[in-house]
Amino acid sequence: MEPTHESVLTDEVLTALAVKPSDVVVDATIGGAGHFARLFAALGVDGTLIGIDADPAAAERARQVVAAGKRPSRPIVHIVNDNFRNLVRILDRLHIGAIDKALFDLGWSAYQLASGRGFSFGNDEPLLMTYGEDGIRAADIVNTARERELADLLYAYGEERFSRQIARAIVAKRARSRILTTKDLVDAVSQGTPSWYGRRKIHPATKTFQALRIAVNDELDALREGLATAIARLAPRGRIAVITFHSIEDRIVKSAFREASYAGHGLASKKPVTAGGAELLRNRRARSAKLRVFEKNGTRLASSVPAITYV
Repeated sequence: MEPTHESVLTDEVLTALAVKPSDVVVDATIGGAGHFARLFAALGVDGTLIGIDADPAAAERARQVVAAGKRPSRPIVHIVNDNFRNLVRILDRLHIGAIDKALFDLGWSAYQLASGRGFSFGNDEPLLMTYGEDGIRAADIVNTARERELADLLYAYGEERFSRQIARAIVAKRARSRILTTKDLVDAVSQGTPSWYGRRKIHPATKTFQALRIAVNDELDALREGLATAIARLAPRGRIAVITFHSIEDRIVKSAFREASYAGHGLASKKPVTAGGAELLRNRRARSAKLRVFEKNGTRLASSVPAITYV
């Protein structure tokens, strides 16, 4: 069955970015291509849209959006299968010096969860957690890292309160047989946590899977590097919007924007925009989404941006 995906905070993103038809816009995380489609529609013949994603399937979804949009006023579009941490290289290769708007949506898409790469603990899948085809896999970490390293990883990247117990259970389980599937990992988490932990609304393996995914894809350093480039390449009055889904990412974004503000490069939102009641009812993924905005060398963002205050 083909998965369906609804991007979060799409109206809020378009309001916050205030895309003009002639803008140069970076969608750093194509994902399900929902935001990409809205940005594509907002741009005119003098505009440029750069869509980036490490997942080849996401790049293909963006190509389908462009192929379907046959209007004569459509913008120039570049679709790049790469990690946004390489934004400097991408822009230089395209001979683009400055950008007007950039969006980073750091959430998973339903397509990734259904990709069979081990992102979902709802199915028994190979324990990969890779966005692309190459690189280290989650199974490599789970089966080779020392117990202390695993515990530190689960605590630092997943904020998992039972990190030490889960790490101990993983080491004990892999001593009997290698942990190669999501079911193997979920079983280890269950063995390393108290029974009440599995009766909560949140699946007990959620934070463990989050931590491994972050480690496999080096997501936090990639985010720091991508944001630094976007801020540096942002044109005067240009804007960056970032949607985060957990506290670790949100702290990194908040810190990067605050530092740029204190350095006199622009203004950052102090409080994030969150989903309204109607969106929360139709899209559960929106419940943890936070949108933060930065404007380069501006006095204030437009008053039409909802629920934002400034440092």
